[in-house]
Amino acid sequence: METIHKIGRRKTAVARIYLSEGKGNIVVKNKKSSTYKELNDYFTTATLQYKVNQPLMLTDNLKSYDIKVSVFGGGITGQAEAIRLAISRALCEINEEHRLVLKPEGLLTRDPRMVERKKFGQKKARKKFQFSKR
Repeated sequence: METIHKIGRRKTAVARIYLSEGKGNIVVKNKKSSTYKELNDYFTTATLQYKVNQPLMLTDNLKSYDIKVSVFGGGITGQAEAIRLAISRALCEINEEHRLVLKPEGLLTRDPRMVERKKFGQKKARKKFQFSKR
């Protein structure tokens, strides 16, 4: 099996994964640091680690593939969910039957919510300056 390359996005975070057969190692590289870190070192909370491993657990592939992740932009939660989407897409490319498990869980849907831009003449995106009648 050759290496599969997929991209996942969430808010402003972008994750590129390289999935190949292996023993279940997941290493993450940030744009700022040029070295790879283990998943547990990069995502310190159990919730974020669960989010990254969720598609692998649902398809019973936790120890089947090695994954190299390059991630940049956004915050730590957005990055974890971007990685989750990329892993889900890669698993669907390997075996179409994985789609039947991942789709009902919402793991193949790209979350389109982004921060709304600030408009000129206003304080924030929707908040206005105080109105004075006189």
